[in-house]
Amino acid sequence: MQSLFALTLMIVLFAFIFDFLNGFHDTANTIATSVSTRALRPQAAIILAGTMNFLGAITFTGVAQTVSKGVIDPFTIHDETKGLIIVMAALIAAILWNLITWIFGVPSSSSHAIIGSLAGAGISALGFHSLNLSGFIEIFEALVFSPIAAITLGFIIMSLFTFLFHNFTLKKTNQRFRTFQILTAALQSFAHGTNDAQKTMGIITMALVASKYLSEVEIPMWVRVASGIAMATGTSFGGWRIIKTIGSKIMKIEPINGAAADLSSATIIFGFTALHFPVSTTHVITSSILGVGAADRVRGVNWSMAINIIVTWIITLPMTAAVAAVIFKILSWIL
Repeated sequence: MQSLFALTLMIVLFAFIFDFLNGFHDTANTIATSVSTRALRPQAAIILAGTMNFLGAITFTGVAQTVSKGVIDPFTIHDETKGLIIVMAALIAAILWNLITWIFGVPSSSSHAIIGSLAGAGISALGFHSLNLSGFIEIFEALVFSPIAAITLGFIIMSLFTFLFHNFTLKKTNQRFRTFQILTAALQSFAHGTNDAQKTMGIITMALVASKYLSEVEIPMWVRVASGIAMATGTSFGGWRIIKTIGSKIMKIEPINGAAADLSSATIIFGFTALHFPVSTTHVITSSILGVGAADRVRGVNWSMAINIIVTWIITLPMTAAVAAVIFKILSWIL
């Protein structure tokens, strides 16, 4: 029993490390446009993002419940130790992927990383039949459809802004939207917290169910608060490599572009949070910028950079699944 408690405690620690890195890595996306357009100073943007992420994290739990049982149902794992090793292997693989992509400044998906890792570790431990196939397919569909919805909405909102403000001078338009961007950055950071922090909550809850410390998939308040704090702390350390990629390498962003991208991505993230589906905020935000850029000026978008990002998205699921499968075997041998 003591070894089971120690393993559970270790998983909680690794989950908070993943959440910290998620804030460090992914939250940079939510403030990249407002920083690049100078709507917010970096320090103010970080404080705003951290605060709104925390508030978003403790407000909803639907996505956490989906993650905790949507890929691997913990109630079907009868060996407590094996169940906990699955979660541990998934967390280690996702953390490694986040660190590698951060080093290279690539805005990859923490959501893809943790979902792929869970699937890989579960298959390695229990076989393909262990996958909650219907839940996994629904999550996968949400991860694929959300960027398409974001690029479409970004195009529509930017086209609408262009039509409404075409009689204004560029200077006047930028002044107004630079102020509006403070609101959209706050909204986007709150939306990020409502979806991304819940993935960590779901992982911890899955571990608590697998170890029989919980008898139902109910997210404890301490898990919600601690996950929010971990993500907000990660946010406070920034993620300037990712900000540079999102804020300048995809396209030259003006305040009106940034506001349109923030508004469209926040809308998409909120929509999927309401449906209890995890999405990649990285995918959504980047796709929104691509949609805005296409509406503004197609040639102004650095499509080669966009292609590099998309390639990273595609390989994340299989790569993290493979890494998690290997890590599970190593952990099983050690433990």
